[in-house]
Amino acid sequence: MPETTRPHADKISDFHAEKDHVSVEMSDTGVATVVLSYVERRNAMSAAMTSAFDRLLPALASDPNLRAVLITGEGTAFCSGGDTGWIGSDPDASIDQLRKRMMAFYRSWLAIRDIPVPVVMGINGPAVGAGACIALAGDVRIAAQAARFSVPFLRLGMHPGMATTYLLPEVVGVAAARDLLYTGRSIDADEMLRLGIVSQVLPDEGFAGAMAGIAEQVAATAPVAARLLKAGLRDGGPRSLEDSVQWEAMAQPITLATADLQEGLAAAREKRPAKFAGN
Repeated sequence: MPETTRPHADKISDFHAEKDHVSVEMSDTGVATVVLSYVERRNAMSAAMTSAFDRLLPALASDPNLRAVLITGEGTAFCSGGDTGWIGSDPDASIDQLRKRMMAFYRSWLAIRDIPVPVVMGINGPAVGAGACIALAGDVRIAAQAARFSVPFLRLGMHPGMATTYLLPEVVGVAAARDLLYTGRSIDADEMLRLGIVSQVLPDEGFAGAMAGIAEQVAATAPVAARLLKAGLRDGGPRSLEDSVQWEAMAQPITLATADLQEGLAAAREKRPAKFAGN
């Protein structure tokens, strides 16, 4: 994705659910918890929420203390997709005007892929359309039993957007992606698990706490190794065995030269959790 210049937020406390439709908390362990908070519209991607992500994602990406990001939704939905009131608000706009508008919208949200640490998606409820693509843009996806997934673009009279035609086949394969895109059907959490959209399905009760625990587990891994792994797996990972060998022969020695390696080996010998410092 070409680099774009975005304004940076000064600090995490700049974001508030009431004005930004997003709330953010940073833990002492380096987990940024981002909650989509536009409950009356089932966490639709409003202009305010999109503007907030424009500022938030670069700020997170540049934070040296960041270890993991958890994105989830407030209330009973994960994200109901693009705000349809905004999408159809200007029927007289030219194709070029609409293209520019949509490109800016896509880039604001797909910057999730540029965050250099693991991004965990806690899909607490329905993820629809562009909201489903936001879930697909993460590294680890876990669903509550109440989660649903659908990409009903054709049913709304539009071609898919938000990189659906890349992200969905990357996760479920081409055949399943065609099924979901052409039918627009909604699938439940168990089918999401079967198709590989999520790696776990957890009970609705206690889901937020369970997701926080999983994000903490991810954040507790060695930061240098985790960031290199994120880079290595970008865009589907190495294209061949040789590409994989070449990447790993560079990335693994970098981690072998860190103090964190010695800490990890010592922790394994002593049968205790490792305390990685990121160096």
